[in-house]
Amino acid sequence: MSSPSTPFTSTPELSAEQRGPVLWLTITREERRNAMSHGVLAAMAQAITAAQTQRSVRAIVITGAGAKAFCAGADLQSANAFTTDYSEPHGHLAQVLRVAKASTVPLIARVNGACMAGGMGLMSMCDMAVAASHAVFGLPEVKVGVFPAQVLSVLQHLIPRRKLAEMCLTGEPITAAQALEYNLVNYVDDDVDAKLQWLLDRLLDKSPAAIRRGLYTMKKAEAMSFEESMSFTESQIALFTLTEDAREGQKAFQEKRKPVWAGQ
Repeated sequence: MSSPSTPFTSTPELSAEQRGPVLWLTITREERRNAMSHGVLAAMAQAITAAQTQRSVRAIVITGAGAKAFCAGADLQSANAFTTDYSEPHGHLAQVLRVAKASTVPLIARVNGACMAGGMGLMSMCDMAVAASHAVFGLPEVKVGVFPAQVLSVLQHLIPRRKLAEMCLTGEPITAAQALEYNLVNYVDDDVDAKLQWLLDRLLDKSPAAIRRGLYTMKKAEAMSFEESMSFTESQIALFTLTEDAREGQKAFQEKRKPVWAGQ
């Protein structure tokens, strides 16, 4: 269980552990290849939401237990693998994707093994992804008579259209090397943890305020037309300059020293 002093509570299916400035969310269903249960998704949405108001959390890592699977997707052994209540318009996976989209804390996927179906949604909702060399990626939904519907909302802009169509329509997986080639992940490494730490180190020494407001700006601008985006961002840049971090960053640059971030 997590420390009582933090708002992050582990469940039997999702470990929530704050390691310094990084919140680790680990799906702990190794015997089910870390398949998503409704409990996993509800706990993950709650943890990501709670992290938004915790200035001590600078990044969130999402991963799976063990070395075989990141997440195999929906648990097809469950009687209600995809929904629990057809009268409820907001499904659990959709809610996780929504809170991830709204997050101003960077999310990084640590893809430690097979990343399949809904697992592709969890990986794609993250801002960055680091994969183990043995990881495989796939959208096998057509093999069980369904289709990667919600996953497309976060995946469709990451991967080339024709490769996306091939993965959806054939259900056949791709390797980690192919995932890197198709810009699905940032890095592939035999030592996924060393590469993840390298990436975290390059993020954690930067301005917390710039990253927080920057992610907000980037995500909002994505859905805008060019002129809307220009109008939005030209006002946003003025707000960036008003932060304490912006003043400190420029002062540190002038004084040729490392900045000491206030995070606001």
